[in-house]
Amino acid sequence: MPESPIRKLVPFAEEAKRKGRKVYHLNIGQPDIKTPEVAIDAVKNLEAKVIEYSHSAGNESYRRKLSDYYRGLDIPVEHTEILITTGGSEAISFALMSTLDPGDEVIVPEPYYANYNGFATAAGVRVKPVISTIEKGFALPHAGEFEKLITPGTKGIIICNPNNPTGYLYSREELEQLGRVILKHDLYLYSDEVYREFCYDGQTHFSSMQIPGAGQHVILLDSVSKRYSACGVRIGAMISKNREVISTALKFAQARLSPPGLGQILGEAALDTPREYFDEVHQEYIERRDFMVAALNGMEGVICPLPKGAFYTIARLPVDDADDFARWLLSDFSWENQTVMLAPASGFYSKPELGKQQVRIAYVLKKDDLEKAMVCLEKALQEYPGRTVH
Repeated sequence: MPESPIRKLVPFAEEAKRKGRKVYHLNIGQPDIKTPEVAIDAVKNLEAKVIEYSHSAGNESYRRKLSDYYRGLDIPVEHTEILITTGGSEAISFALMSTLDPGDEVIVPEPYYANYNGFATAAGVRVKPVISTIEKGFALPHAGEFEKLITPGTKGIIICNPNNPTGYLYSREELEQLGRVILKHDLYLYSDEVYREFCYDGQTHFSSMQIPGAGQHVILLDSVSKRYSACGVRIGAMISKNREVISTALKFAQARLSPPGLGQILGEAALDTPREYFDEVHQEYIERRDFMVAALNGMEGVICPLPKGAFYTIARLPVDDADDFARWLLSDFSWENQTVMLAPASGFYSKPELGKQQVRIAYVLKKDDLEKAMVCLEKALQEYPGRTVH
């Protein structure tokens, strides 16, 4: 299994903290937004005497409520087409292992969520990247670029929309173009939509489940982690109109018995979160994004596109090696006894050298902390021995 590029620097961060340094964590998508009260209260006020196994597909009451949620988004699915999983991570794993055999290939626009590599490795599947570039803001490559990579072993395409790690939001036109590719070549489309609620600048989310005629090909991957700031409850979902896919995935679900009981209770209650919660979160992330991207682009030699969704961005830094720089930040640098933890982008590419000067930054901290983190980063870039701008 490949090492996580997001978590591999944890020992360096722990050592920095032991030395008394304040570490600003911009390396991981752990929001500091409060979990909705209605969700927390459902667990606090639980009257059950026993925390039982649930159905392997998840509590029926939760799946029925989730189907109502999706129908409200113009994604018509039945509760029998939903499988509750142990986080979005298990949804990805179940989807790949239910539809692919060892040696099969999937195409993924890169940079991509690093754990796709891990789950593909576990399934014996080969990831074939199609490159999106920082110069184009990480827009979805044209259909022709996907088709160049299709071989008899190609069985699917994985996308994340809005995208982790780039923050790019794929448009309806881009997804319908991709839909024509999967229909033409009879492929699966694994669509990771866990950041659906985080779309900015008047943009709206278009789900892959809404691509005309693609229902039997699309597998939707979802999670409560980011939407409700509830990463630790480990509740996700795998959704498909393809009954054979769902019945196959249910075998994997039966093998692990059931998804987390308390997590399902919280997830079901979270569906009653009031609209104003999301309005406040939406505005908070816009303010954080606008501040951070402006601060980054104001630093000499830094290039950072404006993300349209999620709460990540990829930035190119004036450094010789972003992995070395990220380690140096934690082991050797300090400004007023503070430093910053970043995720080197090399781990989000199939070829690490493509992300050699790039980092993923998550704007998940309150603005006061972001301001201090950006000052730290600018000071560090000025001091770093491997700086490439002089």
